[in-house]
Amino acid sequence: MNDERFIRRCFELARLGAGAVSPNPLVGAVLVHADRIIGEGWHQRWGEAHAEVRCIASVSPENQALIPYSTLYCNLEPCSHFGKTPPCCDLILRQKIRRVVVANMDPNPLVAGKGLDALRRAGVEVLDGILEAEGYWLNRAFFTWITQQRPYVVLKWAQSSDGFLGKTGERTPISGAETLRLVHRWRTHCDAILVGARTAELDNPRLDTRFFPGKNPLRVVFDTQGKIPASHHLLDDSIETWVFGKPVMKGDFRNTKFIPVEGSVEVPTLLEALKIANKAILLVEGGAHVLQQFVDSGHWDEIRVLENRQHLSNGIAAPKIPENAVLKQDFRCGADWVRIFAR
Repeated sequence: MNDERFIRRCFELARLGAGAVSPNPLVGAVLVHADRIIGEGWHQRWGEAHAEVRCIASVSPENQALIPYSTLYCNLEPCSHFGKTPPCCDLILRQKIRRVVVANMDPNPLVAGKGLDALRRAGVEVLDGILEAEGYWLNRAFFTWITQQRPYVVLKWAQSSDGFLGKTGERTPISGAETLRLVHRWRTHCDAILVGARTAELDNPRLDTRFFPGKNPLRVVFDTQGKIPASHHLLDDSIETWVFGKPVMKGDFRNTKFIPVEGSVEVPTLLEALKIANKAILLVEGGAHVLQQFVDSGHWDEIRVLENRQHLSNGIAAPKIPENAVLKQDFRCGADWVRIFAR
């Protein structure tokens, strides 16, 4: 069906905003006349013009007379309220567009069907629910952020073919170069990355996006015992960083925030702090204890496992995939096998 074809094009455009629009949704829009695309746009950056606005603005002068006779496709319901930008529904009505097709309704209480209702009352033909499940998966982080009022949590680990994260007490690279680049791409799509003190101490990670173009997310580390050496990357103040634990370091830190805690750090405490800071997507990269903490407490939405052919025989066991996890994607990346699970 043509409706599905053009909604899929909206998905493609929407993905171009990944890493730049959070906590807003990924949205693409396509304007079609007689099965020919005459305009396209996507939400490119948080606080800037919405997909529908960019789509209509992209129509060439010679095609502008066709706008009222065209169909506007959008993967998410057009907004009907004033936020950082004016309502997109008002623009649609001003342009006298006669037909609108969407994949998902916006769960935001400020919208939540009001946009589609306003269009229908004005006489616009509206069709919703086209490829709804695919649209939900695309914006799963946004839907969680709105409906559950917390960050979307992604657990990620690399393991050997026999189920080990690495050798005990030593840094053990597992994934190949192609997968490393994929992980850095994932990082650009997240708002925060978390590791535990043992991983920070042993691996000395940068937790940046140097192998893929994009923004560096907030770095978060649990270090209640103050074990991370001052010379390690996570304490170099180069990127916004939160250290949950003893504020043992002194110095003029601009990007590093030390957050004192008593005892261990509880997952709900972290998620609430991220919510307040408007960080909607959290990537948990290890180590084993921190990952297991999220699995055991049930605070996870997605699990990404990278498995390499190498055999370690012993070491630090990888967490077990929870019984309620459903395999969503399964593909090769270089020498590694990537499996993505959701609830």
